[in-house]
This record gives sequence, C-alpha cells and structure tokens, in this order.
Amino acid sequence: MFSGLTMEQRRYELRRVRGYLLGCVVAVLLWSVASAQIRYSISEEVNEGTVVGNIAKDLGLDKNTLTERKYRIVSSNADPLFHVNQNDGILYVSRKIDREEVCAQSSTCLINLKTVLENPLEVHYVGVEVLDINDHSPSFPEKDKRLDISENVLPGARLQLKPSRDPDSGHFSVQQYKLSQNDHFRLEVKDKGEDGKIPMLVVQKSLDRETAGSHSLVLTALDGGKPPKSGEMNILVNVLDINDNAPVFSKDVYSVMLDENAPVGTAVIQVNATDLDEGANGEVVYSFSNSMNQKILNLFDINPLTGEVTVKGSINYEEKDRYEIEIEASDKGLVPLSTDKSVIIKIVDVNDNTPEIEVTSFSSSIPEDSRPGTTVALISVNDLDSGLNGKVICSISDNVPFTLSPSLQDKMYSLVTKSPLDREKQSHYELTITAKDAGQPPLSSEKTISVVVSDVNDNSPEFSLSPYTFYITEANEPGTSVFSVKAFDLDENDNALISYHILRDGREENKLASFLNINSETGDILALKSFDFEVLKKFQFQVVATDSGTPSLSSNVTVNVFILDQNDNAPVILYPVSSNGSAEGVEEIPRNVNAGHLVTKVRAYDADIGYNGWLLFSLQEVTDHSLFGLDRYTGQIRTHRSFTETDEAEHKLLILVKDNGNVSLSATATVIVKLVEPKEAFAASDVKSATKVDEEDNVTFYLMITLCSVSVLFIISIIVLIAMQCSKSTDYTSKYLQETNYDGTLCHSIQYRSGDKRYMLVGPRMSIGSTIVPGSHANTLVLPDRRRGSGELSLIHNGVWYIIVQN
Repeated sequence: MFSGLTMEQRRYELRRVRGYLLGCVVAVLLWSVASAQIRYSISEEVNEGTVVGNIAKDLGLDKNTLTERKYRIVSSNADPLFHVNQNDGILYVSRKIDREEVCAQSSTCLINLKTVLENPLEVHYVGVEVLDINDHSPSFPEKDKRLDISENVLPGARLQLKPSRDPDSGHFSVQQYKLSQNDHFRLEVKDKGEDGKIPMLVVQKSLDRETAGSHSLVLTALDGGKPPKSGEMNILVNVLDINDNAPVFSKDVYSVMLDENAPVGTAVIQVNATDLDEGANGEVVYSFSNSMNQKILNLFDINPLTGEVTVKGSINYEEKDRYEIEIEASDKGLVPLSTDKSVIIKIVDVNDNTPEIEVTSFSSSIPEDSRPGTTVALISVNDLDSGLNGKVICSISDNVPFTLSPSLQDKMYSLVTKSPLDREKQSHYELTITAKDAGQPPLSSEKTISVVVSDVNDNSPEFSLSPYTFYITEANEPGTSVFSVKAFDLDENDNALISYHILRDGREENKLASFLNINSETGDILALKSFDFEVLKKFQFQVVATDSGTPSLSSNVTVNVFILDQNDNAPVILYPVSSNGSAEGVEEIPRNVNAGHLVTKVRAYDADIGYNGWLLFSLQEVTDHSLFGLDRYTGQIRTHRSFTETDEAEHKLLILVKDNGNVSLSATATVIVKLVEPKEAFAASDVKSATKVDEEDNVTFYLMITLCSVSVLFIISIIVLIAMQCSKSTDYTSKYLQETNYDGTLCHSIQYRSGDKRYMLVGPRMSIGSTIVPGSHANTLVLPDRRRGSGELSLIHNGVWYIIVQN
C-alpha cells in the first residue's frame, strides 16, 4: 500500500489512516444545549451500528422507562439514517452516510432529528452534524481541452476554463490549481463563492504562431486533503491569426426579478453586446459560460442571436431563491473572442405550497373525567413558502370541547380539552384541524383525527320506578318469584353492570326483608314464606342496586308490598252454640204465635273480608216449608203462618251459612223448634232464662270484642281522613263509602297509603246503589265512579273493594 514512498511519508500515511479509522469507529461527541437541542458530530462513511451518542444519558432520562414510554425518532423517511435503541437510549447509525448525497456541498451538514417519549409526552430535538472526509478526487468535465488563440492577443488576455468539481466540501473541495511549466501562459484563479474557484488561463507573453503553432499544457486541480488529491486536464492551445477585438456588453451589471413557477418560455432578460470588428469578427453570438452548473442550464435558455434569456424548466423558490448565470458573448472571427457577463436573477416567492399538518403523539382515547387543558395530541405545521406565504395559523371548529394551544416552539400546537367531557352525551369526536397561510390568495389544508371518550363510573344506577308498589295474594307458594325490580345505568361495560341486594340493616321497618331473597343479576324477588292476610296486610323494604365500577356507585329504592285476601277462612257459627260446642240449639215458642213471629236469629262470623267474608244464610232442611222462613242476609228465622192443631209439635231446621268467595266455604247450624202451650211456654221461658244467661253472656262477649275491633278501625279511619282533610284543600270525604249498618255480618274497613296514592278496603257489602259494570271478571269487580274528575278508581278483587285515590 505504501510502496514507492519514503519512510517519512509512510509514517505520515500510517498516522492518517489510523486517525481516519479511529474517527469511523468512535463518533466525536460534541453536544451543547441550545433551545433544548442536543448536538452530536460524526464522520461520514462510518460503519452501520456506529454509536453516535447516549441521548438518554445526555438528557437525564431514565433508560428503564424508555421502552414503556415508546421512545422513538419521528421520521417520514422510509430508510432512516439513524435509530435509537429503546433499551439503553443510545443513538446508532442505521446505514453508511454519504455526506455528498445527503447535503451536497453545503458548508455544514446538520441533520435534525425529532425524538418523542409518551406518557407523559416529551419532545427532544437532536442535531447530528456529518463531518466530511476526503473521499473524492477533483475531476474536470473534459479530460482534453482545445483552445484557439489569436497570435496577436495581448499579454494579460484571460481565457476561462471549465473548473474542476470535487463532491467533497469545505477544505476537502478544490483549493488550488497548478499549470504545467511554460513560457507563454500563467494561471489565475477566480473565486466564485458557491460555484467554487474558476481557473483562468492568462497570456503572459505574446504568441508567435510562426515560432510555435500550438502549446500543450496540463492543468492540475488539488483539494485540501493531507496528502491532497488531484485531477488533471490536458489543454491544447492553437494559435490563430488576427481578430483582436472582443465583444463588449452594454451594461456593467444585469439584475432581474423573476416569479417562481413562471411558465416555460417566459422572457427573463435580454443582454446586448457589440464588437468593433467587422464582418464575421464583429458578429456576436450569445451562450452560457462553460462554468455554468448543469442544474442552471436545465432551468434557463438563451437565444444565441438576440441574447434573450427565457425560462426552460420549473422555477421553485423553495429550492433556490437566487441564480447567477454567466453569459458569454463571442464574435464569429476565425479566432473568436468572447466576453463573460454575470446576470443576477432573484426569484420572487409566490404562495404555491399548501401548509402541511403532522400529528404526533396522538392519544386516540381520553377519559371523560379529564380536566380542561389535558393534552390529546401534538400537532406540527409547515409551509415551504417564505414571508407571509409561509406564516401558518391553525384552527379547529368551535362546537367541540377541544382547542389548539400554541407551543413555545414555532409552528407547534397542542390539542387540549377546553371543557369537561361527558361520554353519556357524546362518546366520539371527529376533529378537523385547518391550517391556513397568510398568502394572497391564502392556501389551506385540513386533517381529521378521531378522538374516543372513554367511560368512567360517574353515573349511579337508576330504578325504573320509585317507589315500587306490588300486590301479593296471600297463601303464595314459598320460593317462587313474586315480583321484580329493574335499574339501569348510563355508563357502559363494567360501570353499567348492575347487581341487586336487599337492605338488611336490622331496622324495624326492614325486619320482614329476611323473608325475601333477590336474584342479584335479574332483580327478581322471591318470597321465602307464605303470607297470611289475616296476620300481615302490608310491609316495605329497600332494594340496593350497585354497579361494578371502581369505585362502585349505588342507589336504593323503597318497595311497598300489599297482601291481598283470599277466601281461606270458613264461617264460624256464633249462635246457636250448644254446651258441647256444636252448632245446635232448641227454641220453644207458643203455638198461638202469629205469622212473622221471630223464632231466633243465627249469628256467624268470617275472618275474611269483602265478598270472602260476606255471609249468606239458607235453609237446607226443614220439616215443613210452609211454617218457617229464613232471611238470607240476616239469618232471622220467622214463622210464615199461624200454627194449627194438626202441625207437629217439634220441627228441625238445618241452616247453611256460606261466604261469597270464588270458591265459597260454609258451615251449618241446627235449630230445633218446639211448639208448646202458652202457659208451658211462659213457665219454660222462666226456666230457660236462668239456664241461658251464661250462654248469652258468652255470645255477647264475643260479639262485643268483634264490634269493638271494627269500631276502633273505623275511628282510626275517620281520624286519618280528618288529618288528610286538614293537610289538603281538596275535599276527599265524599270519596269514601259510607259504612253500612251492621245487619248480622261483621264489616271490615282498612285503609292503605303508598307514595302519593291512598287505598281503602271495605266489605263485606257494597254501598246501596252500587252496580257491576262491564269489565268485571272472575273475582274482580269494577265499580262505576261518578267522581272521575277527582282521579279515583274503584274495583273489587276477591271480595275486597279497592278505592285508589290519586292525590
């Protein structure tokens, strides 16, 4: 590798190679914090996987959280130059970097990377400067160049040559030119700034075609490497005769303004040059200088006869805002003379780029209890235009609970919540973000993102009714469902999954809850025992509905239960009752009594109410139907006619007492009637009066207890009615039935109250004038109500009269 070099040169080359390899393996870390940005430097052409820098360490990030927070580089490039390891936060080279490919010949090749962490959101900017190495040699566009020069050219004449191009930048680009040793020419270099150094061949000594018709020169271009790399071009100078005047331009400086996107063929400028020579030596033709870049040659064209420059390609201000073109005016002499002139073309920006919207770190789902100001997404906008054409303003519609908040960094916005969210009102938003520049006319673009509002447990279960009122017929079957409650929850998923339970807190009003059970999933309530109307007429308890959210929410409802009577009690004979307890008695009456004489009265009692407790009396057996009659409602036995001598002295009457239930129950009593002579009857009555005193006392005692109970209930009902009258302005006294006079069958009057409704149960008889109307069926009778305007409904069910009054 180092053959042909001296020992000192070998040592120098070895040190250079070692330094180069060391720069390829270890990236030179130069970082500084400027506007929250880290900056590193690395040489081009380093191997894939070369470490650039430890971003996590330099930013002070916990490398253990990088994977969880999805640390990454935001890039739209399909083949990125760098990648970051989420396990240790180190930035690596993804592929070999050719600086000339990435940054051309820019003085500084800085690649800006945007890195993002989520939860919480952080954005850091990293700059990586790619340092140039001397990996290209200068090269000329032509290996051989032929120049024709008139022999009478004066010393000092300059001939511009095509410059050598080196893809490297800075110090490693072309730094100097050398011309091979000769007596007639010397070399001058013109520095053109961005276009590099232009070699100029200067005539140093007058030429003599007769002495030397041509001159062979070698032009060498050297870059700034150590050792420098070089390229050569062979120049053949042909010496021609005469034509000693070059064209002269009419202006010293040409400058023009040109709008970008100008159509092909648009005239840019027209230059003019004159030549003092005559004939072909004075005819001027125009062309672009050989030093012109090929990109410029693709954009502009020149008319060789008129000198008019026109647009040839697409002019884009965003690519370059200024062009300097070299126009060469040459005559048509045998040895043409030419003059170069620079034309400055300034490109005027027009608003031809729409703003670009980029959404990063987007949270597609946000909880409904998020506070105003919660960040949903980061949005960056960019416009390639300049000035007002590149000034972008972002906006979002006003009828959504979101807004755009400008960031400290230019052209960055945060999409945040501006008001509380409610998933139950709206669970999904389609947000359209509009970016509009300030150009004339303005250009705009839109981007739509979807935001889903996730549910939180902020709604308690609600029952469909409050309170619930249910009716259960007594003697229900234990273990069967008797009624059901239902609640709903506006939340979703587990937050809306409801379970039910009965409140069992030991309070007096909830003591009967132990006889009930509830299906926690359906709300069906089961009775664990059979209820008896004669023991319990109503009770209440509370059901609690709880959702499955975290934390869970609950609500309760009061359930009022009314027990409905069934015909489960048979009539009980109160009189006659014999000494052994059987329903049998003996009555003695004089034979000379008249028709209609009251023989006796059968008394009975039924524990049921309404029709179930309404008793009817009938004669089942009698020795002579023409003698005795029985009142079916009162149980009174009277004579139909006077007795005759032929009538038997003793008569047996079998009385059937039955209630009016759907399936009626009954009892029987036997009365033996003996006919005696008037004197015997008088004496017998004195004897019987002494023996029956005790029996009558017992019957009277039972009747008094029963009547007192009914009277107490009646008085309580009157007191409740009076209290309700005092508390309300509306007169409800006319809404209740008048209690009928006791006529041998005990009456019952019971009142209930549930919520805003009052219920009255009366029996066993209906008031006088009540009639059965269509709609009655089975054991339920619907009674007409002439006071419909009061919101009252009357019905009879199983012999019970219900009056429902809506307060």
